[in-house]
Amino acid sequence: MVGRSKRYAFADTAQQVVGGFLLAGPFVVTEEVWVLASRMGWYHVALTLALIAAIGYGALYQADDDRDPDREAEVAGIPLRFVSLMAVSFGAVLLLAIAFRAPTTFATNLDLRLDTVGLTVFTLKATSVGAVFSVVGAATADSVF
Repeated sequence: MVGRSKRYAFADTAQQVVGGFLLAGPFVVTEEVWVLASRMGWYHVALTLALIAAIGYGALYQADDDRDPDREAEVAGIPLRFVSLMAVSFGAVLLLAIAFRAPTTFATNLDLRLDTVGLTVFTLKATSVGAVFSVVGAATADSVF
């Protein structure tokens, strides 16, 4: 598009889903991701979340001159495309993890003996690790297609 900013559309989310799932899949079933998650503190999770947001925002708005976050629809002051990217990045990893029973499988393999809350925290930590890769795929698919 010459002279105009590319506007967000539902098709952009569909592209993000394809890219997010494509890159999330291999990491959901990788034991190293779950070992890392089991050893992460909350400061690691916070740093990972900041990294994911920075990668996503940079890929959407810094690497693509056709997009202007100030001209896009917003949710609570945040560009809708970015909100979609974050939801897809984390959602793809979480959905695949649950579908593959990865949390209980890896908790058992690592002999973690977690209660329901512990298993949930473990799953969310692993989701944050996988989302680092998923956000790259989702943002790339959104930018390329």
